[in-house]
Amino acid sequence: MRVVVSGFDSRGGVEPLVALAVRLREQGAEVRVCLPPDEEFEKRLAGVGVPMIPFGQEVRPLATAATPVAAQSLPQRAAQVIANQHLALDQAADGADVLVATGVMPACAGARSLADQRGLKYVYATFQQLTLPSPYHPPIAYPGRAFPPDADIPAMWEWDRDSINLLFRDALNTHRTELGLPPVDDVREYVIGDRPLLAADPVLSPWRRPADLDVVQTGAWLLPDDRPLPSDLREFLDAGEPPVYVGFGSMPMRGSTDLGRVVIDAVRAHGRRAVLSRGWADLGAVADDCFVVGESNHQALFRRAAAIVHHGGAGTTVTAARSGSPQVVVPQAADQPYWASRVAALGIGAAHDGPVPTVESLTAALEVALRPATRARAAVVAGTIRGDGASMAANLLLGA
Repeated sequence: MRVVVSGFDSRGGVEPLVALAVRLREQGAEVRVCLPPDEEFEKRLAGVGVPMIPFGQEVRPLATAATPVAAQSLPQRAAQVIANQHLALDQAADGADVLVATGVMPACAGARSLADQRGLKYVYATFQQLTLPSPYHPPIAYPGRAFPPDADIPAMWEWDRDSINLLFRDALNTHRTELGLPPVDDVREYVIGDRPLLAADPVLSPWRRPADLDVVQTGAWLLPDDRPLPSDLREFLDAGEPPVYVGFGSMPMRGSTDLGRVVIDAVRAHGRRAVLSRGWADLGAVADDCFVVGESNHQALFRRAAAIVHHGGAGTTVTAARSGSPQVVVPQAADQPYWASRVAALGIGAAHDGPVPTVESLTAALEVALRPATRARAAVVAGTIRGDGASMAANLLLGA
């Protein structure tokens, strides 16, 4: 059986696809993964021996540009994403049985159109539930499409549907016309399909089932990481008390000036050393009590941290939760405020108030995370986080 997996996301959205691809291959499936051509994505897939078919533009330059993508340019970008992905998937889908789509809405819509054209089984998967309509939580607002004042949750979901259609429907249907396919009226409903997969942990993000949407919550798609930490990092860790890890993944942290100084001063206020992850914010520092890392084994590193300060990406949040170390989430955008609220609600860390940390605000958030009671609670929750989500998803896909 051949499975094609397509994603358009930042670095955190690639790791779950690696886990899924490995589990599918273990069960005898042939797997191909289509991703933007970022070098770090290609290296990660090559590391597990899974073929990657690149499409479109690199994600990192788009995410770290000095000016964020303007709302008025989204329809044009959507058309480009759909066309570029079709070219890659058209090659990857030869002989395929199932196509799994993740990431931004127009990329998934384009993937489903190709699946329709080829007669493939299509499955939509998401790493957070805020793209799945529900009476229990609001959606994420699109740029330039703030929710109407005083809108309740049902009205927000109607606005979300209208926003998606306004931004992406024309581009999708133009492409479908070229393929000889009928137009789509509701892009969101078309992308989500009849039985989407929610690749999020049920403890961190419990799905409450509405009557009209059959969601299968598999748990997060994780893969054990046995890569050793670099020897110089191990020496730093062994030389003193557990440090505070600080890293913001693929977030450029545009609103933060002198971010390295801010986080180091906040960590020092608690008498702790720091490990800084460069990430796409390009964090750095020169100090004896601070160690700067690039790509590293988060599973091993997080277990040795006194606390983990991060942006609240779905993957980082679940990896931190499994480590048993407390967290401070500094949410920037999209689903990150949701993950921050879940960390606070579970008592396994603190949700920073707003996207721009100051020495004072981060010091206060760390005070919560570094309490013995918070660490004890984090250790309890760590034992409840499932690690078999990718295997469950692979079973479902191969059964399909």
